Amino acid sequence: MANVKTAFIINPQAGNGSTGRSWPGLAPYARKRLGAFQPLVTKRPGDAFSCSRRAVEAGVERLICMGGDGTLNEVINGIMAASDKHAPPILGFVPNGTGCDLVRTLSIPREVKAAVDLIAANQIRFLDIGRLTFAGPGKRTVHRYFHNITSFGIGGEVDARVNRTTKAFGPFLSFMWATLISVLSYDKKQVRLRTESGVDQTVRVWNVAIANGQFHGGGMWVAPEARVDDGRFHITVIGDLSLAAVCRNLPRLYNGRIGRIAQVSMMTATRIQAESAEKVLLDVDGEQPGRLPLTAEIVPRALRIIA
Repeated sequence: MANVKTAFIINPQAGNGSTGRSWPGLAPYARKRLGAFQPLVTKRPGDAFSCSRRAVEAGVERLICMGGDGTLNEVINGIMAASDKHAPPILGFVPNGTGCDLVRTLSIPREVKAAVDLIAANQIRFLDIGRLTFAGPGKRTVHRYFHNITSFGIGGEVDARVNRTTKAFGPFLSFMWATLISVLSYDKKQVRLRTESGVDQTVRVWNVAIANGQFHGGGMWVAPEARVDDGRFHITVIGDLSLAAVCRNLPRLYNGRIGRIAQVSMMTATRIQAESAEKVLLDVDGEQPGRLPLTAEIVPRALRIIA
């Protein structure tokens, strides 16, 4: 990557393989609009992390990710892994995955050529990210960053279901189907929540969302007041609703009126801890990497992103 100032990380498996099908046609257009770049095509999970870390270490000044929120999460974690010795590059995103929920908050076009045009325009804003510590496989302690939303409870169950089934019907139907099935089979969890401002409560919940962006789960508008650059998490706690109430209020997950549900509470924090005696799965930017206990801390203005 010597003397190349832009790198393009492409996950061909994202979007049920649509990224791999789109990239050959998009590459010439991207070169025309953006100039020379180094394409880095991933082959397996974890490659986007390794590619982005090596690109930052090589001095790349603009790093573009093409894939879904899971791919973008790997890229951001690779950037942060190298950030102690290297300045983070400007980040661009060409969304082409199952969820791609961050683009709803940042107004990044879903059409790939329009997303490249936005990157060419180079309108930059700051992006807060979250730093997580949680229990991974085998209960080992895992440290990881997230850019959009980390949730726990039914969100982790939905992720696990979506990621082990076909996504051929697109993000909305994939997540909606997984949500409906999970609602019918899920048992609410008892969770203790603590924040830096003195909140210390034990609640029975369906789900808790620690939000930087506003949307997750293929379009669920779970944190309507969240801002990616305000230096705070916006936390939505979906409490002890009956199954009938959950089903009746599902539309409010998508229309921004979730806060009108009596059993839903919202707060902000820069640090939150969560623990439970039960097995509670995590959803981290659309992936299911572990379980509680969890600590999340905001890293304000950590990155610059074109949006």
